[in-house]
Amino acid sequence: MKVIVIGAGLGGLTLAQGLRRVGIEVAVYERDGALGRAQGVSLHVDDRGVAALQGCLPSAHVAMIDATMGRLRDKTLKLSEVDGSLAVVDAQPTDGAAGRARPGRQTHRPLLRSILLTGLEDAVRFEAEFTRFERLPDGTVQAWFADGSNDTADVLVGADGIGSAVRRQYLPQAQVLDSGRRMLMGATPSRAAAGLPELIGDNPAVVRIQDTTMVLGALRFTSPPTLARQRFLPALPRAAVATIEDYLMWALSGPVDDLPPSLQRIVDEAWPEMTSTLRVGMIPPIPPWPATAVTVLGDAIHLAPGFGGNLAMQDAHRLCSALIEANRGQLSLLDAIGSYEDIMRAAAPVPAKAGR
Repeated sequence: MKVIVIGAGLGGLTLAQGLRRVGIEVAVYERDGALGRAQGVSLHVDDRGVAALQGCLPSAHVAMIDATMGRLRDKTLKLSEVDGSLAVVDAQPTDGAAGRARPGRQTHRPLLRSILLTGLEDAVRFEAEFTRFERLPDGTVQAWFADGSNDTADVLVGADGIGSAVRRQYLPQAQVLDSGRRMLMGATPSRAAAGLPELIGDNPAVVRIQDTTMVLGALRFTSPPTLARQRFLPALPRAAVATIEDYLMWALSGPVDDLPPSLQRIVDEAWPEMTSTLRVGMIPPIPPWPATAVTVLGDAIHLAPGFGGNLAMQDAHRLCSALIEANRGQLSLLDAIGSYEDIMRAAAPVPAKAGR
């Protein structure tokens, strides 16, 4: 069996690692360069992400990820100004109930992606823009790229995010709707974060002031990334860990001018290269479709801002397991893909309404 994966994000690379571990040929095509595009600096990894990484990655990769996560996050703090200073005024459990996040640990997203790329160097082709696919009479799928090249495989997987070119051709009825929400995201070194990491500890915190909401989260690496690389994954490029330090991530919705000076400084002191604007969209659920040798995962089919990385990796894990069963002859290929899609659709989040 050969599988083509379109998109070298967290989901596509998790799938590629899992397939390669069992000897299934995989080729990954990514439109952007090796550094990827700005997608936020941090990811809250919960049980879904952990299970996927443990199920698909070599043990050394899993150990490297575990060593460079922050500590357990089991509550969300509420901050407010008290006597002119920010203080913790409330806390809610992080238990997955009522739309709340699940318990988990924060990871440095660019580092996680670099770890996922390690060992796949010969399988990933960057700056390869997918344009279309064609299902051939023998049941295989041919993928075409902007430079005129093509590749053929038994399965084509669209792991190419919210703007998925695979989805546009395969499931044109799945439309991305703009929620109208915009978020500014960034990260500020802990040394310039004015004591906020010490105030909130390892848990995320929310500040609401007038029409502005700011979410904060400190990442203190359990082990220094440079030492973890030496111990667990020397094949990881040195550049992936060379300049990493503890930091405060933040996401901002609303005018910066509404923030008190201490939080305005957090934005002012942020790393420019890690600051980006996120447009929040949603894909309403669509009726089931018949299984073919083309399928999709993650943000290409269900958007979940804040949790999308976990869902993409979970999809990748489930699809990997299904394709392994097909490769071993335990299921037909279409039955395997169909069973994955049934579970994927059932687990998809219900999109929030615009403005919520």
